[in-house]
Amino acid sequence: MLKSIKVRAYMTRRLVTFQPDMDLFLAINRLLEHGLASAPVVDGEGRLLGLLSESDCLRAILTGAYFEDARGTVGDYMSRELDTISADADVIEAAEGFLRGQRRRLPVVEDGRLVGILARRDVLQAVKEFAEHDRKQHMEE
Repeated sequence: MLKSIKVRAYMTRRLVTFQPDMDLFLAINRLLEHGLASAPVVDGEGRLLGLLSESDCLRAILTGAYFEDARGTVGDYMSRELDTISADADVIEAAEGFLRGQRRRLPVVEDGRLVGILARRDVLQAVKEFAEHDRKQHMEE
């Protein structure tokens, strides 16, 4: 049953993260270097504060160009309203969250701390593995 598959089993644990006081252009370089469209922003204790996306960066650059001063920190431009998911949620809840919020990735939190990221692709992988396992069981019966 798909509800038995937990987010914890499929989330990515090794993350690129930013702190709010990080220079925006350093963060942009890290996004480009790692081929990421966004990355979570955390405090010194790993609590999730926001998310810095390519759109946030473009908005910062346009604002800076308008005022002829393209400077700032991640905290100045990050998105603070986030959809998150618990590591103990099941993949059905995750799929619903992806469709409801039209997100590609969801930060995974436990007790307010970031513990991973779950991508739509991770949910698809979980479903694929479940279906393969289920098929093998039926063939053995």
